Amino acid sequence: MGTSDWLGDDGSPLEGFPWRGGAERDTTGILMWSEPFFVTLPTGEQAAVLLMDTQGAFDSVSTVKDCATVFALSTLLSSVQVFNIMLNIQEDDLQHLQLFTEYGRLAMEDSSAKPFQNLHFLIRDWQYPYEFEYGSSGGSKLLDKRLQVVDGQHSELEQLRRHIRSCFNKIGCFLLPHPGLKVATNPHFDGRLSDITADFKSNLRELVPLLLSKQNLVVKEINGTKITGRQLVEYFKAYIKMYQGDELPEPKSMLQATAEANNLTAVASAKDSYTKEMEQICGGDRPYIGPEMLLLQHTRCRENAIRIFSSTRKMGGPEFSQSYLDRLDAEISDLYSNFIRHNESKNIFAAAKTPAVLFFIIVACYFTSGVFGILGLSAVSNIINLAMLLVLVVLGVWVYSRYTGEWRDIGVAVDDIASSLWENVLGPVWMRLMQGGATYAIQQNMVNNNDRKKTQ
Repeated sequence: MGTSDWLGDDGSPLEGFPWRGGAERDTTGILMWSEPFFVTLPTGEQAAVLLMDTQGAFDSVSTVKDCATVFALSTLLSSVQVFNIMLNIQEDDLQHLQLFTEYGRLAMEDSSAKPFQNLHFLIRDWQYPYEFEYGSSGGSKLLDKRLQVVDGQHSELEQLRRHIRSCFNKIGCFLLPHPGLKVATNPHFDGRLSDITADFKSNLRELVPLLLSKQNLVVKEINGTKITGRQLVEYFKAYIKMYQGDELPEPKSMLQATAEANNLTAVASAKDSYTKEMEQICGGDRPYIGPEMLLLQHTRCRENAIRIFSSTRKMGGPEFSQSYLDRLDAEISDLYSNFIRHNESKNIFAAAKTPAVLFFIIVACYFTSGVFGILGLSAVSNIINLAMLLVLVVLGVWVYSRYTGEWRDIGVAVDDIASSLWENVLGPVWMRLMQGGATYAIQQNMVNNNDRKKTQ
């Protein structure tokens, strides 16, 4: 949209979404362009534009449920829905919006934000330019007339019009002329601009920037909150799951699915915040951090994540969101356990625990065997030597496991045994020796100080 010749040259065939002329439909279901278009908005924000094309409504193949499903999904997922209509806006065209007006009524009970963003009626082959001129100006006048509430109007029709107005942030209309007889009657028409009337091309140059220029792009919002591409995936999952049944879902079910996806995206955002903060503290190649400091940082990051979740606008109310808050807390706990293990793997003393314990046992066995040998208890000495040899073999297996990555289960078992021996036997003995040594050093220091005072 940054150049004036975006339509291309007159002799090139039309490319893009699959299409063809004729009485039968070509598009089935919903098609999405394989790549997003990245643009920088006037505000400086980066946005990804996704283009969707849907099948036409109420043909000879699709059921009412098929049409309603396609229309529902495209409206729920898009920031701008272009409602493509032939010739004129009829009452049945407005009736197609009935399902969404009911959804909108339920959604607005839970939030003041309008459930949908922009709806744009595109009237093709408009035949009455002498009443309402081509383009957005004439379209706005036609739309105002069609959505006008007048005295004596049936209450159902009046309610429908009021709800349509209240459910969308903005409603527009564009009147497009017929593209010409070559387009309508030539079975080999391939989209060349040379075959299309000048009037149609002129209005097309007004319509497309109206929808896709940087100044007019509308960022997707749900419940008044802008969403990211990753969050949009959660809504896709929720809506597709909802429409997998044989029955057309009730508006209440649609609202429930939106609320679920809405809370799931809040959980994902909060969890991402926690993960990024913890990665900066102890992730990747960050140095080892003490357990107490790690717990303190975890508590701070967890509180930040919960604050992000709580401050995000969500649907369903506090009671509905509580289960998702509990889910966030559980997932953060799992992440914290992973960060603890990752952090411990950087502790060189923890990594040296197993060989140190085994080496200590080997040395202890060696000296103990020598003592019993001096005392003439060769049988006991031989048993201790055998135990020392066994521990030496275990140490060799552990080193092989760590070096090659094979026999990992055996290596883990040796680590567990060494940790248990350290915590239950060697560690307490070492602490007693250290405490005894420290006590003895303090007593000796006091004795020396007293001796100096007496000498003075």
